Amino acid sequence: MDLVLMGGEWVLIAIVMAAAIPLIAATIQFGLIGLHGFRGSHLESVGTALPNVAIVIPAWNEGAVIGQSIERLLALDYPEDALRIFVVDDASTDETPDVVRGWEQRTPGRVFHLRREKGGEGKAHTLNHGLARVLDDDWAQAVLIIDADVIYEPDSLRRMSRHLSDPRVGAVTAYIKEGSRPARLINRFIAYEYITAQAAARRGQNVLGAMACLAGGAQLLARDNLEAIGGRIDTHTLAEDTVTTFATQLSGRTVVFDGTATVWAEEPASLTGLWKQRLRWARGNVQVSRRFSHVWFRRSGQHGLGGWTFGVFWFCILLLPAAMIAASLSLVTLYFSHFDRAWEVFQALWIVNAVTFVFITTFALLIDPSTGRRTWVEALMFPGAISLLILVYTAAPAPVGAVLHLASESVPLVPQDVIARVSILIAYAWLGLCMAVAWIAKEIERSARWRRLSPFLLQLAGYGPLLCAVTVAAVVKEARGAEMTWDKTEKTGAVAAR
Repeated sequence: MDLVLMGGEWVLIAIVMAAAIPLIAATIQFGLIGLHGFRGSHLESVGTALPNVAIVIPAWNEGAVIGQSIERLLALDYPEDALRIFVVDDASTDETPDVVRGWEQRTPGRVFHLRREKGGEGKAHTLNHGLARVLDDDWAQAVLIIDADVIYEPDSLRRMSRHLSDPRVGAVTAYIKEGSRPARLINRFIAYEYITAQAAARRGQNVLGAMACLAGGAQLLARDNLEAIGGRIDTHTLAEDTVTTFATQLSGRTVVFDGTATVWAEEPASLTGLWKQRLRWARGNVQVSRRFSHVWFRRSGQHGLGGWTFGVFWFCILLLPAAMIAASLSLVTLYFSHFDRAWEVFQALWIVNAVTFVFITTFALLIDPSTGRRTWVEALMFPGAISLLILVYTAAPAPVGAVLHLASESVPLVPQDVIARVSILIAYAWLGLCMAVAWIAKEIERSARWRRLSPFLLQLAGYGPLLCAVTVAAVVKEARGAEMTWDKTEKTGAVAAR
């Protein structure tokens, strides 16, 4: 019986420590960036390439932003005769058609308005309407798929297109940066997140030779690559950009991220808008994971998608919420069955978390210093105030413990040992609870009575746990077979390049 219990205890300990694997994997991915200058940047293979580029923009009720986007695209540092803009109007009911037609009349042969009278089928269908027109003649040598609100730096397209001088490259993506002005709390969190998810992670993927996703607002596709993968965008998932990325690499071509090509985008400023956007993305990733099940952990000489390293990176993100919940349940179980052992394992887990947090945060802020100066507070608060407190306690238990003890003494009528044990239990359960608190922050944002508490709860729980809660919701929706819809986020035009 004792052996059985001991075996069960070690299983619980293993489950707790498994929660550190995603952070360790992220640290390794960041570490790969050190090799980017020697392998993966692809700059050593580029020459001059200024192909004829057809820019395809899906637009549904984008009157507030589409005019500014067209104007900035026409001003790109790129040969005028090698650039055409096709706005695919998805049966818009606002001023979008008038704005685009106005530009079409002022710049004949450069801007084209393509109207779909039957709209609402989704972004992929809208894009395919434009691609059919573009590929109908042989003018375009490359296609740039973007969003209606993005602003390209003048030299960004040149920086992207140079990679197409290498015939092995099928697609190129850029660094999307959050550009909402004035930037609210959510915008600043997103700005920091994009350093980690794009500027850092995609450089690591360049080194691996396996790219997870072309940024939706910056997909430069070589024509022969686009035709090789069918000449159309996938319409069966909510992650058409990821499917395009995978299909390109599975066909034997390379996908490159150029971190020096900068594109600015307006991102959601509210938790409700962010949740809607990220739920679509997360559901798409779940669908992609299932669709390409034949690829995972199967090495290939043609691409790096089947490598173990890339597979671990992909699934660590997808399975992180499950690991957090499992770790919390295991720690709580150990709390009641073996209190001393639970404390030892808890400390070990959070020491790993502290080391990886310091490394990743410091590295991310150094990768993009200009964004780092604006978002360093959000970088520190990314895991949430309570998790940050636990991290600090792990690093300096004596002084932090003394402060917490003094604080507990101010609570009347409650014995100190009770406060201590309840606090420890909450700390053990926090990896799972933080996602629930983040979800509550999103829910009460819509309440006139409680919405002021929403930012407080978000910073208490953390932006990272909010993204994990989105993944949980995505898995639930997929399991229930919920309808797939293109829930586009509302744009106001409050975006500026810096």
